[in-house]
Amino acid sequence: MHCRTEREAQSIKTALQARLAECGLELHADKTKIVYCRDANRRGMYSSTKFDFLVYPFRPRNVKTQKCGTLFVSFTAAVSSTALKDMRQTTRKWNLRNRTDLDLEDISHMFNPVLRGWLQYYGRFQPSAMDPVLLHFNATLVAWAMRKYSRLRGHKIRAARFIERIARRQPSLFIHWKRGVFGTAG
Repeated sequence: MHCRTEREAQSIKTALQARLAECGLELHADKTKIVYCRDANRRGMYSSTKFDFLVYPFRPRNVKTQKCGTLFVSFTAAVSSTALKDMRQTTRKWNLRNRTDLDLEDISHMFNPVLRGWLQYYGRFQPSAMDPVLLHFNATLVAWAMRKYSRLRGHKIRAARFIERIARRQPSLFIHWKRGVFGTAG
């Protein structure tokens, strides 16, 4: 719920607790709190200025205006660091770097649906926050290329350039390449 003042928020919370108690329910102490939504227009200093909801951490972030591209602070959601870590771990579990029996089109058909799902769910509010996962996936493709092609074995930069050339030539091969995410992590 959004309120204009902290006092209004406290009174609503008290009324909500009373109403839920009538129904034999109670508010979860860890999940129910009053948060100050700090942004460019609300600059006050409070102890609690962020919260998580459905794996999205809401907090003050720098964002660009669509018209002129200037930065300002807005209270928005983006993918959580825990979710980013889980997605990178999932990429590792695929063991893609050792799947030299596959070609790039096979890899695309296998993993594009998952990448698309991640982008549609976690990248909904701030797509650029997904870049660490996408760059990690590209780095995994580089490792795959180094194992698959003997001329790239031991040549990480050459393999990265090889994958980047393919990405620029065939951006529709992977969903994140269409967005222009070509580089690698690290």
